Amino acid sequence: RKATSFEAPVDFSAPPFEVQVIFYQLPTQKQQGMPCCVCVDASQRAVVQRFGQYAYTAGPGLNCILFPIYTAANVSIKVRQIDVRTETKTKDNVTLRVTAAIQFSVNPDEVDKYFFKLHDPERQITAHVEDSVRSFLPTLDLDHAFESKEKMANEIKDSVSKSMAPYGVIVNKALVVDMQPDASVLAAMNQINAARRNREAALEKAEAEKIMAVRSAEADAEAKHLSGVGTARMRQAITEGFKGSITAMRESCGLEPKEVVHMMLVTQYLDVLKEFAASGKATMVVPHGPSAVQDIEGQVRNGFLQANLANQMS
Repeated sequence: RKATSFEAPVDFSAPPFEVQVIFYQLPTQKQQGMPCCVCVDASQRAVVQRFGQYAYTAGPGLNCILFPIYTAANVSIKVRQIDVRTETKTKDNVTLRVTAAIQFSVNPDEVDKYFFKLHDPERQITAHVEDSVRSFLPTLDLDHAFESKEKMANEIKDSVSKSMAPYGVIVNKALVVDMQPDASVLAAMNQINAARRNREAALEKAEAEKIMAVRSAEADAEAKHLSGVGTARMRQAITEGFKGSITAMRESCGLEPKEVVHMMLVTQYLDVLKEFAASGKATMVVPHGPSAVQDIEGQVRNGFLQANLANQMS
């Protein structure tokens, strides 16, 4: 029988309520070709051409075209990354190697522009990145260049996005992943940083020593003050004791104050010798003889007399 444009043969051996429908087209005299099914992945778009002229963009899924009148070419819309290494000089004439990572993808609505207008997209993106880096870095010195990495990344992204937008390319992210100066410059920078840190460490150490010295002096002054107060109190107590002893012996024994002092000095002398002998840990060599006590007493008495004479003369 005569064939129609579409037929739907039915497989009656299939289970109930399941009908397999197959659509196909037979060639006619005006349009000679063979129907072909094209499967487009979800991460792709297919550019369909009719005799080399753009027809339409096919979305993901199963697409039927009439080959060879229509042809299809898949274009990936996944995000891709390229690393661009650029060598340039900073404002202070330091050679710097910059590595920028560009993440880009194809706009699904402008796949035809990307397919027909671009020949080597990665090479063109690289050229725009190098131009942007060489325009930005020479305006900064080395230290400011390291501080302005984020600003430079934004500058690169804006420049490349503006240049590649007419070709259906979306720049998702631009990252400055590495900035490497010359080895000699890097060594000099490390030495400068080391010297700076050593100077800061020396200043901190000197400041700490200053604080310790001040604290030590304050503590020593306080200790001497307290020692003086203690000595004054001790002498006051000794004086009060001597005064009480002299008064008591004069009242009880009828001795003169001078005689009482002589007796107390001899008693203290003997007590000191007794303590040295009992301790066993200290040694003192003193001239001693039958007249030692009398000599010491005379020396003490002469000291008092000279003091009294000096007081009278003044």
